[in-house]
Amino acid sequence: ADVVYDDLAAAEEECRMFKAALDGLPQKPVDTFMTAASPGIIATTLMNAHYDSHEAYVFALARQIAKEYERIARDFVLQIDAPDLAMERTVLFQDKSDAEFVKIAEMHVAAINQAVANIPRERIRLHCCWGNWEGPHVDDIAMSDILPVLYQARVGALSIEFANPRHQHEYAALKKVKLPDEFLLLPGVIDSTTNFVEHPEVIANRICEAVAVVGDRSRVIASSDCGFGTFAGGELVAEDVVWAKLKSASEGAAIATKRLWGR
Repeated sequence: ADVVYDDLAAAEEECRMFKAALDGLPQKPVDTFMTAASPGIIATTLMNAHYDSHEAYVFALARQIAKEYERIARDFVLQIDAPDLAMERTVLFQDKSDAEFVKIAEMHVAAINQAVANIPRERIRLHCCWGNWEGPHVDDIAMSDILPVLYQARVGALSIEFANPRHQHEYAALKKVKLPDEFLLLPGVIDSTTNFVEHPEVIANRICEAVAVVGDRSRVIASSDCGFGTFAGGELVAEDVVWAKLKSASEGAAIATKRLWGR
């Protein structure tokens, strides 16, 4: 049977619990976001057993996951987690060439665009990564190959890894393929796979490097490379270290603010 997603009870409960947690905070956050999986990562994780092609399956998923996207966007900024746009080059599509993978990624982005057709782009951010695990990553596809694909997404912000040792240099790609005016950049400034706690000065340097590449200090929001709870039951980074990293990120952002705004 075709993919059907009509019971949004779990998504409703997730939104309710998040709102309740926010209501209990002594200080209200400026903005809040909630994540949801991209059609592409759903398709590459829960393998197709019904449709005639991978493309048909991805677009069927897009039509259904759109319901969850729209529910989230009513209360929060929607973050679409799409590691399929980079990570799957070395996983499901390792037998493909880079050019072939880019074509697949473009199709995955087209499916995302279909799913978010009813949501204002400024309410959407897209997260792309090379896989949230501590490994060599020597076969990762270059950012320069996928940036043009990411720019095809109808979203308002891009969240990309920049903190881990394999991809710290990737700002060079942004210098060559400039961020479109309608996008914000959410650069990863803390590594989500190691227990090193980045120094606030290091984080400030990373933020300022991102601003230099984008050319607009108001279009950069410091972020983490990826999540700290990607795999159920798995813990790459100790919980107290996660909080220490986030504290350091906050302190580093304050330093960068003084450098960039003088306050």
